[in-house]
Parts: sequence; structure tokens; C-alpha cells
Amino acid sequence: MNKLLKIALASALVLGVASTSVSADPVKGQKLFIKKLKNDCGFNGAEFAKKHTQDEWAKINGNGMFKEEIGKICPNADLSKIKDSWIEHIYDFSHEYASDSGNVPSC
Repeated sequence: MNKLLKIALASALVLGVASTSVSADPVKGQKLFIKKLKNDCGFNGAEFAKKHTQDEWAKINGNGMFKEEIGKICPNADLSKIKDSWIEHIYDFSHEYASDSGNVPSC
């Protein structure tokens, strides 16, 4: 019983660490926005994120429409160049610095 408990706890710890390392990151999203979208949008990431509230960003992302929303906000952006793996990071950045968040990014 004691050995089984130790194995279960070790497994839970490994899964917890693994899931944390693959989650989206607002800092990475900010860097991606600056590098890939800032020039096409014509404004900084703070202005982009403040286009919606946190709930609005969550709804847009939940409906799978985040990439399309980038196209609406930044019509000069080439959406075909935005990798799907970047979307969660840019979303996390947008959600973190939304108009109702009270947070201000440094870009």
C-alpha cells in the first residue's frame, strides 16, 4: 500500500510539471505579437489586447475564431503565416492584457 501511494504521488507530480511546461505563455505571446504582428497591425500589443474584454477573448478563442479575429483587427496581417502553435500564446497574451484586466504589457 505504501509503495502504491508513493508511485501515485510521483505520477501526480510528474503530470503536474509536464502540464505546466506545455501551457500557453503570455510572455511568449507578447514576443510573437511584437515579432510577427506589430508591423502589420500598425499598433502595439497593448492596443491589440484592449480591443476586447477577457470574457470576449475567451469566447472568441472558445469558438475557434481567434485567428479570424486577428484578421479583423489587423487586416494587413497575412494569416497564412501565423502558425497554429502560436495562437494559444497570442491568445493568452490578449486575455492577460484585455481591456478589463488592469494589466499593461511592456510592448
